[in-house]
Amino acid sequence: MKRSLKNSSGLIALLAIVFSSTVSRAQYDALFTNYMFNEMFINPAYAGSNGAMSATLLHRQQWVNFSGRPVTTSFSLHGPIVNEKMGVGLSILNEKIGVLQRNLIYGDYAYRLKVQDKGTLALGLMAGVDMQVNRFSELKVSDDGSVDPQLVQNSPNIIAPNLGTGVYYHTKSFYGGFSIPRLIDNQMNFSGGGAVKTSKVQFKKMTYYFTAGNLFTLTDELKLRANAMIKYVAAAPLQLDLGANLLIKETFWTGLSFRTGSAISLLLGYQVNSQFLVNYSYDYGVNQIQKYSQGSHEFVLSYLFAYKGKKVVTPRYF
Repeated sequence: MKRSLKNSSGLIALLAIVFSSTVSRAQYDALFTNYMFNEMFINPAYAGSNGAMSATLLHRQQWVNFSGRPVTTSFSLHGPIVNEKMGVGLSILNEKIGVLQRNLIYGDYAYRLKVQDKGTLALGLMAGVDMQVNRFSELKVSDDGSVDPQLVQNSPNIIAPNLGTGVYYHTKSFYGGFSIPRLIDNQMNFSGGGAVKTSKVQFKKMTYYFTAGNLFTLTDELKLRANAMIKYVAAAPLQLDLGANLLIKETFWTGLSFRTGSAISLLLGYQVNSQFLVNYSYDYGVNQIQKYSQGSHEFVLSYLFAYKGKKVVTPRYF
C-alpha cells in the first residue's frame, strides 16, 4: 500500500532523521507497558520462572493516528527443564516504524538456583539476530504519483547478531532483576546503494534494565501488585516506570502506571482461569506527541500450560 508524504508530519519527521545521517543502529529495545508479563524479551534469566511452559502474545499500537507510528507484535515461549534447574525459551518480535521493518529472533537460557527454600536465583544468557530493512519502495513522494529514483529500491536487508545477559530472583510474591539485553552495538553505514556493518561492544551504548515487583495480600479477595522498572542508557534521560494493580477475587486486574516523560497508562485484565490471562492497557501521552495521536493500545494474551501430573494452582502474578 502506497503512502503519501503530503501533510504527513509523523512520517516526514521520521524520514528527515533517516536521511540526515548515513549511519543507523541495527538494534534498540521496543517499548512495552505490560513488560511484567513479557520480561523475557529484556531478561533471559526470566526463562522458566513460571514453573511450567508459558506462552505470551503481545500486540502494541503506539500513537494511534500518528503517521508512521510504531506497530509491534511479540511472542515468547519458555519453560523449565531438568527438574526446574534450568529454563529455556524463544522470543520473536516484529515491528514496523514508518518504512523501517524489524524482525528479532532470540533463544534464551537460564540456570536456576534455589535460595534457602524461599526463592530462586537465575542467571541467563540470550543470543539471536536482529533483521531490518527500509522499504522505500512503499513511498509516494509527489501528488502525481511519480517516484523519486533514489527511493525505487529498498535498503539492503541487514542481519546483525547479538547477545544479552541477566539476573532474576523471585519468590511467590516478589521478583527483582537486572539485565543488558543487547551487549553488541551494531551500526550500518549506507552509501553507494550498499551497507557496511560494524559491530562493537561499547558499555556507554548499552541499555541497562532494573526491574522489581511485589504482591501484597490485602484481604482474602483483594491483592495489590506493585512493580517498577528503571531503564538507563548513557547520555539519555533515566526512564522510570511505576505501576500498581489490584487483583479482585483472583479474577479481575485493574490499575495505573506512569512512565516518566512518556505516558500515564490504564491497565485492565481478566484472569480467565489460573492458566489463561487477557490484559489490555491504554497509554495517554504526557508529551507533545499526544497532540497528534489518540494514545497507545496494548493487548496481551498469556497462557500457562500444566504439565502432565502437575496442576497450576495459583494465577500468574508476574
